[in-house]
Amino acid sequence: MTVRQTIRSGAGRPTAPPPEPARGTGDPAAEAAADLAARFAAGDEAALADVYRAWSPLVHTVARRSLGDAGEAEDVTQNVFLAAWRGRARYDPGRGTLSAWLMGITRRKVVDALAARTRRGELVAEAGSLLVLDTRRQTSEPNAVLDRVFVGRELEKLPEAQRRVVSLAFYDDLTQTQISQVTGWPLGTVKSHARRGLHRLGRRLREGLPCPS
Repeated sequence: MTVRQTIRSGAGRPTAPPPEPARGTGDPAAEAAADLAARFAAGDEAALADVYRAWSPLVHTVARRSLGDAGEAEDVTQNVFLAAWRGRARYDPGRGTLSAWLMGITRRKVVDALAARTRRGELVAEAGSLLVLDTRRQTSEPNAVLDRVFVGRELEKLPEAQRRVVSLAFYDDLTQTQISQVTGWPLGTVKSHARRGLHRLGRRLREGLPCPS
């Protein structure tokens, strides 16, 4: 079973996050929480599913409030637990609770998501300015014709999935959520194709787009 499948297997009915005082308090709930954290750090996949079930609602809530987007919050939630699992060797129960450690990862992943959103916006603006030809230029001008031919040719060179996403975004004016609904692809997949396609197209257009006279 892959890590993602293990996380999904824990995505059933959420449980209340267990209290996490230190071991040796005599509190059975606290002992169980400490044992869960230890099993997680040791690489027990069943513990990963339990940790996800217990703390994913909190992680998702924090991400949703910070990002204002349910889809992005879901992506961040998945990424938080993937990062936690891959970096579990760095978790030290003696330095803090598992929930505090997860919240630290959540804050970093939210910052990453906001930075990625900014980069996507910049790419969209840049590629859009290149794709949408200057309206002041008449369509009969030779350079305008060359521009359209060049853009169309470069768009055709994109991998099929990237070409479809970019075309739906610019020519059909669909949002990424709408593209996900039209194509049946997960929103994260659409975002990835859009980011890669726009980056590649923008680079090629900068290199070879004919300059206006």
